[in-house]
Amino acid sequence: MEKTIAIIEDDKDILELVSLHLQKAGFKVKKFTDGESFFRYLRTDKPNLLVLDLMLPDIDGLEICKSLRIDPETKEIPIIILTAKIEETDKIIGLELGADDYITKPFSPRELVARVKAILRRTSTEEAKHEIITIADNLKIDLNRMEVFVEDEKIDLTLTEFKILKLLAQKPGWVFSREQILRSIWGDEKNVYDRTVDVHIKNLRDKLGKFGKLIKSVRGVGYKIDVE
Repeated sequence: MEKTIAIIEDDKDILELVSLHLQKAGFKVKKFTDGESFFRYLRTDKPNLLVLDLMLPDIDGLEICKSLRIDPETKEIPIIILTAKIEETDKIIGLELGADDYITKPFSPRELVARVKAILRRTSTEEAKHEIITIADNLKIDLNRMEVFVEDEKIDLTLTEFKILKLLAQKPGWVFSREQILRSIWGDEKNVYDRTVDVHIKNLRDKLGKFGKLIKSVRGVGYKIDVE
């Protein structure tokens, strides 16, 4: 089934460039030059992934990201931030608000397409077996539905957060280095840093509440789930 990629980018040259390469890769594309028109589109349809510029004429891109993540209807849409802002703090804020990845301008269109494909592969449940992992009795991870429950209450995680939790939970007590987590979640994608893992872990701990303490930091190495 053809996947739909939404692009919000006010620079029309960049918008057409990204659109062209995604279409060549077999995707259906919806183009927007501002946030308002994108939100009108969401009233009747929903994309499989969003490529989001941060500097827009009407709505700050970070606000769009935040709005999508708090809405139950749109919270699971993967988001790739495409921005000219190169400061690490901007990237960190984007990740903390729930973005799955970021690319800084100038960028390689081929790399962008590769990252879109990689994220969509991660969102697919076709290869997942129907299995529920239970940790400490009241933390349950449904691998097939990609849902997490704490004391029978569903917890809203981004796709990247879910993948990290799944990785750790499948081998309780096993210490995963940041490099192992990066390789498992992002594969051979470039420009993904150790700090990215730390940000997603922090968000994951916060969302899991008292169960967040099960995710232990191993100084100088990485992370593990400690069930003892």
